[in-house]
Amino acid sequence: MRIVFMGTPGFAVPVLERLLGARYEVVGVYTQPDKPAGRGKKTQPPPVKAFAEAQGLSVLQPGSLKGAVAQAEFAGLKPDAAIVAAYGKILPQAVLDAPRLGCLNIHPSLLPKQRGASPVAAAILSGEETTGVTVMLLDEGLDTGPLLAQRQTPIESDEGTPALTRRLFDMGADLLIEALTDLDAGRLEPHPQDESAATLSKRLSRQDGRVDWDASADHIARMVRAYHPWPGTFSNWNGKTVKILGASAAVGDAHAPGTVTVTDGGIAVATGEGALAVTRLQLEGRKAVSAPEFMAGHADFTGAVLG
Repeated sequence: MRIVFMGTPGFAVPVLERLLGARYEVVGVYTQPDKPAGRGKKTQPPPVKAFAEAQGLSVLQPGSLKGAVAQAEFAGLKPDAAIVAAYGKILPQAVLDAPRLGCLNIHPSLLPKQRGASPVAAAILSGEETTGVTVMLLDEGLDTGPLLAQRQTPIESDEGTPALTRRLFDMGADLLIEALTDLDAGRLEPHPQDESAATLSKRLSRQDGRVDWDASADHIARMVRAYHPWPGTFSNWNGKTVKILGASAAVGDAHAPGTVTVTDGGIAVATGEGALAVTRLQLEGRKAVSAPEFMAGHADFTGAVLG
């Protein structure tokens, strides 16, 4: 079977590895163009490109797939299937129609729940106890195509977005191989999504990470897990941004929301319901430190009202 793989970030690499291990013929790897990264803004290849080139695979990085030339190049690869794993571009209908079996996408949620740009963060933030991964056929809608296979998994109480995303794509790689084999053999019938159960996860903005201290400690602790590394969870103190990198909900007291107190274990911040026990934080322009390290250099943090 001739496969075109389409993916960009590091958590998509295991999917490509699994395809190669299953001895599919990967005739092309599509990934996003190289971008500047790091302090020096040196141009860096996406992780999928670096891995694919190390395997001797052909890498393509078109800025868009909307043009006739790019679409003809894709069709010229004569793919039996395209496998999409966090590619980061919308595929036009001409691309969707080119592979014999269609374009199979790995989506890190139990569709139709959490369609859209931030499904993993949305599941953590909403306090879901379980999530899962879906293998689907893409159409021109936003994660609206017919379903091929799903697998469910619990969300660990301390699991953040990066760790859960990696785990879901690892699960998705196994599920994909099973679905691809069965689809090619005619043993798998795609079925439509239940539109009445659909929910949408939005594209996150910087302001989503700003803490409202009137919210509950449980909600803010979930923000810390869901919004790392982007957009982060933060507040303000003395005109500077303070990032909250590690926290959990705790029993609160009568202080006004946002008030900082020192406990035996470190720092507690009063909320609208309970207190947020902060274990790790970072002041703007400084490195990330533990709560005791932070207090050793900022004694005036005690009694401050954040935000």
